[in-house]
Amino acid sequence: MDPFTWIEIAFMVISTVISIVARPKNQNAKPATLQDFNFPQFDEGTPKAVIFGDVWSQDWMVLAYGDLRTTPVRAPKAK
Repeated sequence: MDPFTWIEIAFMVISTVISIVARPKNQNAKPATLQDFNFPQFDEGTPKAVIFGDVWSQDWMVLAYGDLRTTPVRAPKAK
């Protein structure tokens, strides 16, 4: 290999070491709760559009949401 290849490999190793050392430390973040979500919901009496097919809509709203777990997901027990 020519000397330029070794210089490029050295730059790659040095940049990898610098990026690992300089990355932000992981904080122990709390998991999100249902109160942290801000879903836009409709007001009583707001007309609801029924759309068939693919279209762009300027106004959108969330009519319903759910299945947000509050218990951790665990692996099944081995038999």
